[in-house]
Amino acid sequence: MYFERKAYKKLLEWKEKYAEKYAVLLEGARRVGKSTIAEHFAQNEYRSYILIDFSKTTDNICDCFNDIGNLNLFFLRLQAETGVTLYEHESLIIFDEVQLFPKARQAIKHLVADGRYSYLETGSLISIKKNVKDILIPSEEMKIQVYPMDYEEFCMATGNNYELLQQIYRMNSAIGQATNRKLMRDLRIYMAVGGMPQAVEAYIEGKNFSEIDMVKRQIIALYEEDFKKIDASGRISALYHSIPAQLAMDSRKYRITTAIGKRSNARTDELLYELIDSKTILPCYNSTDPRVSLADTKDFNSYKLYLSDTGLFVTLMFMDRPVTENGVYAKLLSDKLPANLGYLYENLIAQMIAVSGRELYYHTWEKVGSTHYYEVDFLISEGSKINVFEIKSSGVGKHESINAFYKKFSQNVHNIYLLSQKDVGKEEKLLLKPFYLMPFLI
Repeated sequence: MYFERKAYKKLLEWKEKYAEKYAVLLEGARRVGKSTIAEHFAQNEYRSYILIDFSKTTDNICDCFNDIGNLNLFFLRLQAETGVTLYEHESLIIFDEVQLFPKARQAIKHLVADGRYSYLETGSLISIKKNVKDILIPSEEMKIQVYPMDYEEFCMATGNNYELLQQIYRMNSAIGQATNRKLMRDLRIYMAVGGMPQAVEAYIEGKNFSEIDMVKRQIIALYEEDFKKIDASGRISALYHSIPAQLAMDSRKYRITTAIGKRSNARTDELLYELIDSKTILPCYNSTDPRVSLADTKDFNSYKLYLSDTGLFVTLMFMDRPVTENGVYAKLLSDKLPANLGYLYENLIAQMIAVSGRELYYHTWEKVGSTHYYEVDFLISEGSKINVFEIKSSGVGKHESINAFYKKFSQNVHNIYLLSQKDVGKEEKLLLKPFYLMPFLI
């Protein structure tokens, strides 16, 4: 089953404007749909294509890359081995899972310079040092990040009316309790299923949530296998699995020592960066002074971690059992889980911000005369100013932190938002928005 993806439009732009000078690399976590997008693009946009999947290709094809100096011979051998005819300026060559065969990635420089064909690569864990340490990374390579399906892509796949949300956003007024409840339930379905294409396909096919959960557990198992290839001790997997629990603790930052039970050192820090490189998680950094550039005030020692997919997040929340039962999902969909799910909604918003191409930032500061602290959940640059977001899982409730932030940094603030399950509203400067409108606020 093929789903319409935004990465496809970016590939069209690459083909039109840049393909003569650059190869393109679809980069992302495993099972986000990179290979499917690449092949669908090749089928629709080129006269012919060769797909080389380095996870299962033959030795004969790999041998072709041993003599890249003679490109005439190289192309003849590729055509002979694959049975595909290549046409100059009308054919695409795909290097799938290119991180498994670095020599192919190194050849990109010469292949692009040759100019006869276009080149598309896909890769997972592509920036892991051990995969590229012995090769020259080609400068003739553009990157397109592929994320799990975002809410718009999910709506397109499932037939939900995403354009309706845009109309509600533009109207900028309350839509009524009944409609809001319905739209929130639609969003919670996305939160539960997530954006991994296999899970979305299972949902569309009418599988129950326990079956969908098993699909997601298989994906997590694949991630764990990848993590062990990087570090056999299991520490990267421990870092990954601890994310929901650490967010639930509502602490000021993620603590490596909480996850692995050992003192942090250079090697454990390196493991964290390798986990980030895998694209399976989203780091959110504390901006120490949001009056200036968020990137310039990034505190690399103070950060939170979110999962790149809300559906996998839900599954990780219940990894203490062999499978998450339908009843648990039913309670989630009806908002009746006996837990404060603020951290789940935080992960949802983090994912929405990340797929827009933005880095994630938050801000925390001490309360005067108190052992407690203020915190705003997300900051997004808006021209020379910033938009500020606070997350509430249910009602609007108290919002002391965001009010204090506005009082302290009002000259630097464009808008302040409180995101919750409640309808559109306003409290003085504070704009109240339901979670499903977040994509239009970025």
